[in-house]
Amino acid sequence: MSGELLAGDGADGPVPGDPNRAPAVRDMFARIAPGYDRANKFMSMGIDRAWRRIAIRALGDRARGDILDLCAGTMDFTAALAPTAKSIVALDFCAPMLEAGMAKIPAGANVRTVCADARELPLAGASFDAVVIGFGIRNVPEPERALAEARRVLRPGGVLVVVDFFRPTTLAQRFFAGTYNRVVLPIVGGLVTGDASAYRYLAGSMAAWYDREGFEGACTAAGFARVTGRELFPPVASLVVARVEG
Repeated sequence: MSGELLAGDGADGPVPGDPNRAPAVRDMFARIAPGYDRANKFMSMGIDRAWRRIAIRALGDRARGDILDLCAGTMDFTAALAPTAKSIVALDFCAPMLEAGMAKIPAGANVRTVCADARELPLAGASFDAVVIGFGIRNVPEPERALAEARRVLRPGGVLVVVDFFRPTTLAQRFFAGTYNRVVLPIVGGLVTGDASAYRYLAGSMAAWYDREGFEGACTAAGFARVTGRELFPPVASLVVARVEG
């Protein structure tokens, strides 16, 4: 994987690692929202659904409680959890992404959408049994603040489950991530959504992001206990589970 910071084709495109990139990232996701799910379907070949199932199993009995889907995007986690959860808040800072995912939510599910910044959650403390984040927190400037907010809104005994692409550290990870980022993301994502620059940004965001062990350390620093992580298959995504004492 290249370590370069890849901006979009335009001068206003987001730059991975830029602490002020939030408005440009929001605009980028708003542009690609209509084709986002179609692009993911082609690029992942369904593997992302298997990764989410693993993440949901990691929630244990918390999957039946009050859940915050943070950086929810088009609400894939929300849709998967809706049949069993007591309630779900799907929160994202890009309203068009949430709107694009609404059709996935089964009728009668107790789901509420909130458009807000993950760094300043408009939610009461200790109000959730679980927080899930799927492939979104690396797009948040100051992710440490988002982790602290996730810790704040979790009840004692609550759990944070994160699935994401972290900066690769092993040869296998570098091979799979490099192929995926240089070939699959910009070509397939660009063809489906018409915005190749957005997918070049997403590729670059992985290079400018934590490795998994670094992210686990950030979870510990945010006040979580019993932080564990492991690679998923193929070794481009990883799972991190962090618990709140109590």
